[in-house]
Amino acid sequence: MQAKRSLAIMQPYFLPYLGYFQLMAKVDAFVLYDDVAFINRGWINRNRINIQGSAHMLTVPLARASQNRLICDIDISDDTTWRNRTLKSIQQAYSRSSQFSRVFPLVESIIRYPADNLAVYLSHSLIALRDHLGLKTEIIPTSRRYGNATLKGQDRIIDICRIEGADDYINAIGGVELYDRAAFDAHGTKLSFLTPTLRPHSEESSAFLPGLSIIDVLMHNDPLAVTDQLQAGVLA
Repeated sequence: MQAKRSLAIMQPYFLPYLGYFQLMAKVDAFVLYDDVAFINRGWINRNRINIQGSAHMLTVPLARASQNRLICDIDISDDTTWRNRTLKSIQQAYSRSSQFSRVFPLVESIIRYPADNLAVYLSHSLIALRDHLGLKTEIIPTSRRYGNATLKGQDRIIDICRIEGADDYINAIGGVELYDRAAFDAHGTKLSFLTPTLRPHSEESSAFLPGLSIIDVLMHNDPLAVTDQLQAGVLA
């Protein structure tokens, strides 16, 4: 009997929060949905870290970004000074954290990755983070491969599930109003939603700010604690 295959589909985000990786940990394959419209002031090219108890924004500067363009068609700005500035902010925020010496080389390799295209840059970072976290999830780095861009919304998600042979599709809880379980059932796919669990860090919990970049979790938790947090989250 063939093993069941579970799938999630998400836009690629810049150093996303723990809930993104809790979703990744729940599935066999994770599609980076990068041939959809870019969202201004979203999480595609920016995220937050904790500097002295306040959320501080990190941003990847882009060239000619617009909500009328696809994520995969947008380039990173050729002004390279942002990389040093970003690393300096991260170092300022976490240099005294217990896991800094172990995690900072990973962060530096991600920030300095020399890609010009935003989707390529984000794909590299998510694969690097997946490997660091010890996840075995297959990351499918482009959604263009499916040739179904004429489909919209739920119909396109269902079609990707069909092409990937997914028995189970898991979506972040934010999409609960967008998708209909009966429609997925009709195509042989079970639809579930994941509500993330964001716990205070095992150290310095008084300064904990939920929903920051995964960097914040990695800097304050040893590998066993991170693995435990990755397995959290409520499926329904």
